[in-house]
Amino acid sequence: MRLNEFQQPIGRALPEWTPAKHPEQTVLTGRFCRLERINVERHAKELYEAFKESPDARHWTYLPYGPFNTYDKYRDFLISMVELNDPFHYAVIDQSTEKAVGTVALMRIDAANGVIEIGHVVYSPRMQRTPLSTEVMTLLLHYIFDDLGYRRLEWKCDSLNGPSRAAAERFGFTFEGVFRQLLVTKGRNRDTAWYSLLDSEYAVVRSAYEAWLAPANFDEAGLQIDKLANFITKVR
Repeated sequence: MRLNEFQQPIGRALPEWTPAKHPEQTVLTGRFCRLERINVERHAKELYEAFKESPDARHWTYLPYGPFNTYDKYRDFLISMVELNDPFHYAVIDQSTEKAVGTVALMRIDAANGVIEIGHVVYSPRMQRTPLSTEVMTLLLHYIFDDLGYRRLEWKCDSLNGPSRAAAERFGFTFEGVFRQLLVTKGRNRDTAWYSLLDSEYAVVRSAYEAWLAPANFDEAGLQIDKLANFITKVR
């Protein structure tokens, strides 16, 4: 514990801290997918078609927008998002088909304090039972911590969104609590669950992500041999 001249406890010194960088148009490329800045002309039709493959609209339940019943409505939504620098939206491109299959965004960007959030995660059925969702996180974590220099990454979701909460834990985030009655969305209350991953924690779990994505961890059918959670448990 550090004390100031008044014998009050204060936080640790950060003499070498410099503000983080804002996300740029950089394309993030992995083995299975790549992340490109959302482009209406390139991605809108592919995304709409991919989302239409869902048997129902359940993947829009906890989002403040959607579902979109027509292509024109979805395209108009993307047009409203594409020029924003916060949220900074990406399309997830499946490199086996070269088609957009989902979206994700970096948001609530506070470069001065080194804090950023992953949100607006909408994945189509084409990403299910594939390594894409985990590789998306691998690419984003590397970009956020190693390239842009952030200290804290946040994951927030409706406290009732069980799959999102399970994903945060699977990816190595730490649960910090629930902010009660934080939002009104789609005419109903939302209590928000908060998760975070710090730069020091990422330095530990990075090797787990790399081990999970290694070719040796996938069988001939492309299915994982060991779970990411098991790799994270080992390195921790």
